[in-house]
Amino acid sequence: FVGNSTYLDDHGPRPQKVLPFPSQVVYNRVGKCGSRTVVLLLRILSEKHGFNLVTSDIHNKTRLTKNEQMELIKNISTAEQPYLFTRHVHFLNFSRFGGDQPVYINIIRDPVNRFLSNYFFRRFGDWRGEQNHMIRTPSMRQEERYLDINVCILENYPECSNPRLFYIIPYFCGQHPRCREPGEWALERAKLNVNENFLLVGILEELEDVLLLLERFLPHYFKDVLSIYKNPEHRKLGNLTVTVKKTVPSPEAIQILYQRMRYEYEFYYYVKEQFHLLKRKFGLKSHIRKPRPRPEFFIPSPLETEEPIDDEEEDDEKWLEDIYKR
Repeated sequence: FVGNSTYLDDHGPRPQKVLPFPSQVVYNRVGKCGSRTVVLLLRILSEKHGFNLVTSDIHNKTRLTKNEQMELIKNISTAEQPYLFTRHVHFLNFSRFGGDQPVYINIIRDPVNRFLSNYFFRRFGDWRGEQNHMIRTPSMRQEERYLDINVCILENYPECSNPRLFYIIPYFCGQHPRCREPGEWALERAKLNVNENFLLVGILEELEDVLLLLERFLPHYFKDVLSIYKNPEHRKLGNLTVTVKKTVPSPEAIQILYQRMRYEYEFYYYVKEQFHLLKRKFGLKSHIRKPRPRPEFFIPSPLETEEPIDDEEEDDEKWLEDIYKR
């Protein structure tokens, strides 16, 4: 009977698969903050490293009812580990519904630049659309599509005023109704969640350093991410997905935007400061520039940052994947 001995006879119980820590990661990606770049990288990395990438077909529902929260948390929690779940969704408190709280990661961007990127993208899409004669948001009326950005801001159109401009903070504040009201309460709760629930919140303007830190903190998900990102094939794609027909608002209009988005800027600067502390701790140097004055005293050139591949509110990433299936 020598040939019939089982694994159990020779070795005892079969060892369980040892999961890396953390084995539950959520990237609740903020719109127009380069998240399509990161999702594309994650698709390549999940095949390379064998983790479970869980994406969602729902792209425009960030606020959920209590039942929807419970349902989503249940679905995520039962995914095969190690998993990384990604979706445009405001922060979810898993422990409130008796689940294990996953590790969160995210990336944000200068709020005015994010707003402008979204404003023009909704109207005109990117170069892929131009080449294919596609019109972005077909249901949009022509007068709305060609609405001058200065008119929109100075005449206080809903799209260019609060609460629409209060966009980034709710992704970190959470699902409470007050998280959608521009103010100190939502700001402070968002900061608290960043400190307690987010492993890393990066700054899009320093994306390579974000990827470097992700690789260091979560190697079983992000090992080699920087070399994949720097691959010429990947960089070439960025040129097709830069939003087109962008114009820069007048200094007066930008000042007004800054006033309306003061909580967003307070949060952005807070996250940026934390990010730079983290970089210093791990020996990464930031480019030394004179510190920028706070927005109310300063009019920058928006759009000054390089656009990585922009994310969209709908899943049209399939066209990118073939490049990596070689």
